Amino acid sequence: MKLKDTFITYTASGEHTMVATEGFSGIVRSNKTAAFIIEALKTPTTAEQIVDAMAAKYDAPRETIEKDVAEVLAKLRGIGAIQE
Repeated sequence: MKLKDTFITYTASGEHTMVATEGFSGIVRSNKTAAFIIEALKTPTTAEQIVDAMAAKYDAPRETIEKDVAEVLAKLRGIGAIQE
């Protein structure tokens, strides 16, 4: 899976933001977890690879990371931001 090219991301004043250039109408502001996942989706990846990368970077239980990744991916799918 990968973030669709129609979604542009940027960081300003420490806030990660994503904007759609077509389809979804709105702006998505992300917390650190969502920002990490969105950045990982800029290249083809899997949920498992994202979980592994987050587990290597953050001191959190793997089950918590898996839940967070699943929730963020579901929201991104809901707005059509992910190319499977």
